[in-house]
Amino acid sequence: MTTQPHLDIDAVRKVYGSVVALDEVTLGVEKGAYVVLLGPSGSGKTTLLSLIGGFIVPSSGRIGIAGRDVTDLSPAQRPTTTLFQDYALFPHMSVANNIGFGLKMRRVPAAERRKRIAAGLELVGLGDYGGRGIHELSGGQRQRVALARALVVEPEILLLDEPLGALDLNLRRQMQDELLALQRRTGRSFVHVTHDQEEAMALASLIVVMNNGRIEDMGTPKRIYERPATRFTATFMGESTQITGQVTSADGSSSTQVETAVGKLRLPGTLPAGNGVTIIIRPENLQTGGAGDVNLGTARIREATFQGAHYRVLASSETADQDFVLRLPPDRQVEQGMSLALSCRAEHLVAVDR
Repeated sequence: MTTQPHLDIDAVRKVYGSVVALDEVTLGVEKGAYVVLLGPSGSGKTTLLSLIGGFIVPSSGRIGIAGRDVTDLSPAQRPTTTLFQDYALFPHMSVANNIGFGLKMRRVPAAERRKRIAAGLELVGLGDYGGRGIHELSGGQRQRVALARALVVEPEILLLDEPLGALDLNLRRQMQDELLALQRRTGRSFVHVTHDQEEAMALASLIVVMNNGRIEDMGTPKRIYERPATRFTATFMGESTQITGQVTSADGSSSTQVETAVGKLRLPGTLPAGNGVTIIIRPENLQTGGAGDVNLGTARIREATFQGAHYRVLASSETADQDFVLRLPPDRQVEQGMSLALSCRAEHLVAVDR
C-alpha cells in the first residue's frame, strides 16, 4: 500500500499567453522534508513555489497538501505560509505584534496568541526582544522575526522564496545553519527556492533541479552532485571536467568502453553502443601522478588560483583538445606551464547523454 505524499503536485502546467512557465511538473514530497527548488532565472522554480502557495492558479493539473486538494484555494485558505526575501515586516509594529499578526488575522484568542508569540520568540532565539521595534534589529534578527511569524500559525508547509539573498556571506552561512536546525526542531516541511548550489546542498534533504519549466533532476544532494542525471545538472551543480565521446562497446553488465579525445575510457555499467555521451569528472576526483586506475594523459597548467583549502587549477591536455579543472593541495608547488600526469578512479566517471 502506497501512502499519499504530504505535498502532491500532479502534472501542473502554467502558461502565460504563448510562454510555458511550467510544463507538466509532477512532484511528491514526504512530510518533514527540506526541499530546495534549484535552477537559473526563468527555470520555473519561483512559479512553482507561487503555485504551491496559491498566489497564482495553475493552467492545468492538481496540487494537494496533507491529503487535501488545495488547487483552487486562496493563499489564506491554504496550510502554508511564505517567507519572502524582503521579510515584509511591519515597521510600525513591535516584534511581538509582527509575530502575532497572522494569528490575529485568524482570530486566535488573545491568551493563546500571547502564548504562541512567546513560544515563537523562544524558538528563534529572541525571547527578550518582543517589545523592540523592527528598526532596532539586525538583518539576521529581522529574518528570525519573519520566520517566527511564519511558524506560529503552524503551517503544514513553510515556503521560502530566496530568503538568504539579501544577507552577506557570513550571515548567510549562519542563517543556513539556523534554518536547518529550525526545520529539524519543528519537523515541518520546508520548500525553499534558490539559485545558489552551495546553499541547496547545505540545506536540502531533496534537491529539485529545474530548467525551462521542467524538473531536470531530483534526489539527495550527494546523488545530484556525484551522479548527475543530465549534462545540465552536472554543469549547474558545480565545476567539472566534461569529456565527450562515443560508446564503442559494452562488456555484459559490468562496464562500457567510450572512445574519447584522451583515449579509450572504461566506465562501470552498460550503455548502448553508438551512443554519444559526455563523461563528467568533478575537480576533487582528478588525481595526479598516476594514482587512479583510469589514465587521462598529461596536461599543462594554464591557470592556478589559490583558494585557501586548495588550488583551483585549469589545465589543457598536451595531446588532445581537452581542458581539465582540478584541485591541488595548498602545500603543493603549482606553477603555470607545469605538466601533470592526470588520472581518476573508474567509479568517479559519470556518463550522461551528450
